[in-house]
Amino acid sequence: MDLLNTLVEKGLRRELPTREEALAVLATSDDELLDVVAAAGKVRRQWFGRRVKLNYLVNLKSGLCPEDCSYCSQRLGSKAEILKYTWLKPDEASQAAAAGVAGGAKRVCLVASGRGPTDRDVERVGRTIEAIKEQNEGVEVCACLGLLSDGQAERLKDAGADAYNHNLNTSEATYAGITKTHTYADRVDTVQKAHAAGLSACSGLIAGMGETDEDLVDVVYALRELDSDSVPVNFLIPFEGTPLAKEWNLTPQRCLRILAMVRFVCPDVEVRIAGGREVHLRSMQPLALNIANSIFLGDYLTSEGQAGQADLDMIADAGFEVEGAGTTTLPKHRADALAAAGGGCGSQAPAGCGSHDAAEGAGCGSHAEAGGGCGPCGGHAQAAPSAEPAAEPAGEVPGARPDLVAVRRRGAGTELAPNA
Repeated sequence: MDLLNTLVEKGLRRELPTREEALAVLATSDDELLDVVAAAGKVRRQWFGRRVKLNYLVNLKSGLCPEDCSYCSQRLGSKAEILKYTWLKPDEASQAAAAGVAGGAKRVCLVASGRGPTDRDVERVGRTIEAIKEQNEGVEVCACLGLLSDGQAERLKDAGADAYNHNLNTSEATYAGITKTHTYADRVDTVQKAHAAGLSACSGLIAGMGETDEDLVDVVYALRELDSDSVPVNFLIPFEGTPLAKEWNLTPQRCLRILAMVRFVCPDVEVRIAGGREVHLRSMQPLALNIANSIFLGDYLTSEGQAGQADLDMIADAGFEVEGAGTTTLPKHRADALAAAGGGCGSQAPAGCGSHDAAEGAGCGSHAEAGGGCGPCGGHAQAAPSAEPAAEPAGEVPGARPDLVAVRRRGAGTELAPNA
């Protein structure tokens, strides 16, 4: 296809595709899908080889959020049966992080529910970062605490944070239909604050919320303009008890096209397959590794992920390798730019294990409770019933299969302690 040849050439030059080209990727047919994946794979290999970076979530504070984000099981008024707990102590968070590092994670992502941190919260997270880095030399730490006030990004940087995550989630045009307690501009402002403080900016999107192709292209173009080093691509997990519980609009093929479009628009950044990959990509997850160069290991904030050992097996079986110690994640031009801005993320961080035996007994191999993903070995959380399919609402993608995978709630209905 002339389109794909053009996109590959542009991706190898870091040249921005036109909006029409990006939209055309999303409109390709199933017959063209493997060609799309192969083309995106050429761009991925140019900048990242066959390396896969592993990231590990630690949920510092779960539930009871005052914001009304429609996709979130922790939102104001949510009836989702999830774990709710206040701040983990630094040593508890460090212990949880160590399980992920032992399983091969190069970056630990510290997440807390809420609109944004108080100054006291920033101090608390700073002590947690120090504890994690003291016990896991060289590990990258990314904080995700909500909207930042002036000076807070600098304080997190001084405490040792390497990156800050705050997703745009969807296009500016549709944002007010998803969240009303804060604005799209608020989110952009927080990403810019992180950048200005010398933190590596991590910002991505959620697909499957009923958005149009134009919305997807808009948000990915906005992420490129913000110059995010890392772009997590989440696929909506339709939690019962949330307004989007019936939004089953994704197929594996649709997910692959979205990932490919992100790769073409953001060719030299860390594209991460984030929440919902197990639910929506299913058996086509290994194919997605040809496009994305990063995944979360284990669980998410309030839902279970795939077993950590299964992730490691998948990476090896697909012919990829876990990114290890001494390897810089970002291409040299991006790593140099970040270093010049005062950031240190992406260089010389230990990965723990590139082989499977390092994960033996590492704790992140079994399903702990969903959400923060911080579970060393825990039993399987009680599965929630799968959502009933919506009655063919306008715009729903034909072929979406909510009956195939139940949304597993992290720790709900169990005796598991937070992050156990």
